[in-house]
Amino acid sequence: MTTYSGEELQWARRLFAGEWQFVRGCASIDDLPPQRLPEVAFAGRSNVGKSTLINLLTGRKSLARVSKTPGRTRELNFFRAAAELMLVDLPGYGYARVSKEETARWTELIFAYLRGRPNLRRAFLLIDSRRAPLESDIAVMGLLDRAAVSFQAVMTKCDKPSKAELARAFADTEAELRKHPAALPGLICVSAVSGEGIDHLRAAIAAISLR
Repeated sequence: MTTYSGEELQWARRLFAGEWQFVRGCASIDDLPPQRLPEVAFAGRSNVGKSTLINLLTGRKSLARVSKTPGRTRELNFFRAAAELMLVDLPGYGYARVSKEETARWTELIFAYLRGRPNLRRAFLLIDSRRAPLESDIAVMGLLDRAAVSFQAVMTKCDKPSKAELARAFADTEAELRKHPAALPGLICVSAVSGEGIDHLRAAIAAISLR
């Protein structure tokens, strides 16, 4: 795991403690905001905890809408920290009750965003720590490879599995990541319940915004 200096951690706390606002939800590439700020995108299966994680990172209860119904995020949602950084919540994937046509539309929108957004600095791919990467997760890794977007895997809900189950999920995920040229080394483990890994993820994002 990457270590960060006290100065870097302090900058991260300042960045995420500042004012955040919802900018817009985009259902097409034509709706995207101007490319003025560095962007960090969050991808993951439906119900993996993307919106919850964004709220936790920013210290807001309802900045990103959290739904108990998978597949509700159907747009690219943009959140801005003053004039410093943009977080992007991508539509969740892998929800069986969504039609193939809708899934194809989301996939096309996400890929168009990934390959055509030069200010996109990194994607964080969220994976449920209770299981190894599923077929849909691996497909998104391939999408990120083709778009040449560097990504880092984040294991969510790390308070749920046992230590042995978590270790197996980590090993399986790391083995899969080694097959993907766009994947960055190192897994970040987070829990919305205990707060584990949140400061580390904030520091990783803040470091990107400084580049």
